[in-house]
Amino acid sequence: MQTNKTIIISALHIYIQQKVTCLPRILCRFLCVSITSLLVSCSVKNNTAINMPPAYVAPNVSYSSILALPFEQADKTVFYGDDPLQFGKLWLPNHSLIDSQKNNLMNKSKQPGLVIFIHGGCWLNAFSIEHSYPLTSALAAQGNMVWSIEYRRTGDAGGGWPGTFHDVLAGIDYILNQTHFKFDKSKVFLVGHSAGGHLALLAQSVLMAKSAQPNMTEKVIGLAAISDLKQYAVGGNSCQSAVAGFMGGEPSELIDDYSTANPSEQLNTNEKLTTLIHGTGDSIVPIRQSSNANFNAKFVAVENAGHFDWLHPDSEAFKVLLEQIKLSGQ
Repeated sequence: MQTNKTIIISALHIYIQQKVTCLPRILCRFLCVSITSLLVSCSVKNNTAINMPPAYVAPNVSYSSILALPFEQADKTVFYGDDPLQFGKLWLPNHSLIDSQKNNLMNKSKQPGLVIFIHGGCWLNAFSIEHSYPLTSALAAQGNMVWSIEYRRTGDAGGGWPGTFHDVLAGIDYILNQTHFKFDKSKVFLVGHSAGGHLALLAQSVLMAKSAQPNMTEKVIGLAAISDLKQYAVGGNSCQSAVAGFMGGEPSELIDDYSTANPSEQLNTNEKLTTLIHGTGDSIVPIRQSSNANFNAKFVAVENAGHFDWLHPDSEAFKVLLEQIKLSGQ
């Protein structure tokens, strides 16, 4: 860089002396140095802006780092039920399309795809919808309409099995059947993380059985999803220990309830409709919950990704999620 700078100064010095003969030599030199410094400064800045690699975070991010992330506030908070916890957060992909008087997403040349998101948190009311805001607002920034569902959890009145699942179904039903916000019905993605992945997979079994929307195909993407509730319940980590509280008892005590609440026993799907993505570094939900799922699904492993990487928009896991949404929408 220093050699190039010297060459530029010398060339400019000769040129200015030839063209502007009335300038003193020292002033000529000063002009050359000033112009060259400005050119080099601009070049460095421009090269940095163009060539700087994406700021991806290292894999296996912590939950606390997710809570510290910035995010865009949702455009709407809409209640799908009467309970204060029965609401959804709606992010619209383009604010210019909102008709503020009619609260309506206007019909334009191309309607956005819809991502319905179900957050995780071991089904416990200690973990609310808020920790997923960086993910959902980032999905909206990619051009999607995003509907993130809050629901009653273990510890809430009416939460636990089956109330939690009924809330999720009601939230899904609301967004699919409302008419205020338009979306491309051929691009509907139901995405769930962890315990939310369990609820998303279980909801898919109900949606496929109902076929309430014959012209709509919901594709499910599980992020570190719990696909086998019975198997997961026998583990010893804090989230696995939360299964009994969610269900109201142990698998040996509630055989029928566990069967009804288990995607591995209820879901009959295929690789075109269901994708399970899991990180090899996940210590909260074992990867076998996705790799050995007891139903046909596309399986994608993300090397070294931890349990919370999916929630970080700068992670490799999030990049893989975007790729799978794109592939599923084709």
